[in-house]
Amino acid sequence: MPASGVRNYAVVTGAYWAFTLTDGALRMLVLLHFHALGYSPVSLALLFVLYEVLGVVTNLFGGYIAARSGLKMTLLGGLVLQGVALLSLSFLREHWPQAQQVAYVLVAQGLSGVAKDLTKLSAKSAIKAVVPENESGTLFRWVALLTGSKNALKGLGFFLGGGLLSWLAFRGALLALALGVLLSAACAGAVLPAELGRAKKKPLLSELLSKSRAINLLSLARMFLFCARDVWFVVALPVFLYEVLHFSFVQVGSYMALWVVGYGGVQSVTPKLLRHGPNANEARAAQVWAFALLLVPLLITAALAANLSPRSVVLGGLAAFGVVFAVNSSLHSYLVLAYADGDKVAESVGFYYMANAAGRLLGTLLSGLLYQLGGLRLCLLSAAACVLLSALAALGLPDTRRAQGAAPS
Repeated sequence: MPASGVRNYAVVTGAYWAFTLTDGALRMLVLLHFHALGYSPVSLALLFVLYEVLGVVTNLFGGYIAARSGLKMTLLGGLVLQGVALLSLSFLREHWPQAQQVAYVLVAQGLSGVAKDLTKLSAKSAIKAVVPENESGTLFRWVALLTGSKNALKGLGFFLGGGLLSWLAFRGALLALALGVLLSAACAGAVLPAELGRAKKKPLLSELLSKSRAINLLSLARMFLFCARDVWFVVALPVFLYEVLHFSFVQVGSYMALWVVGYGGVQSVTPKLLRHGPNANEARAAQVWAFALLLVPLLITAALAANLSPRSVVLGGLAAFGVVFAVNSSLHSYLVLAYADGDKVAESVGFYYMANAAGRLLGTLLSGLLYQLGGLRLCLLSAAACVLLSALAALGLPDTRRAQGAAPS
């Protein structure tokens, strides 16, 4: 592995970590702050709609832009845009009419959604750009490390958001986060080469939609996988913890932070857990683990229906869901790079994360609506239905060894 490749990986990872802290903190800040102001679960979900909608669009066109202009441009664009979103939210005032507040937050969250997906697309694609083509073992380990550490830091971001809200209040917390992300952009801009990830042949707009059956199926599986998570995690779970289990703001942020940190830790060790080797078939592993995940929300729902302790059932069930979900997510993150053509990696990753964002959007909308209609049980049953659809899509994934044209090293 060339020293420049290791350096670029380290810089991209560091920038992604800085962004992830602010992203997790911002989500918790918005959720807890507006819940305290009396917003309903549906209203809370609506605050994140544009964030997710623009994520879909960003991933579709972001891969095309990155292929033409390089990953450095899209990475820095994402970091700077996040700083702008955080600063703009600091001008929000509580005496504004609620409709005006919602509209203002929607737009600021939309900017943050564009920023998040530009940054994630750039960071994930950069791994494929710096790892030699015949080193799939290194690719799997580095993808798992980046993905796992990102989610661990997102969990710390939840904790940071809850803590900053109590310590600095809403406006002060936003200003502190904006300063941090803009400093990380300056550091990355000074080190990364301009040509990182730039395609040798300029892509055409007509090539935006993937023509690879493997990428299409994986993207479909990814969409339903993340809908399954967010349909009960984004709005329903924090509100349930606050209203039913009587957690404080700091406790809600801390618990969700610990969950995401643990989930990220499992992602980081997935290659060791699955004993990745020369004859490994991660597509088959993705199929098995998808059906394993299906059992978790069904068992949680059955336990709640049996009137077992909601605290023990939900907290224990969430831990089990996190472990199995993390393995699924880590496998998907590796598979998209394994299936992607080297010169079109940014476009393939963009299409894949477009589906990821669509799943988050659907899950976010359903989370508030279904919780208001039927509580946590209805959200969990919907999560199970989404996992089933994800597992069925994964059944068509081709053997990774054939997809790459050679056995992994």
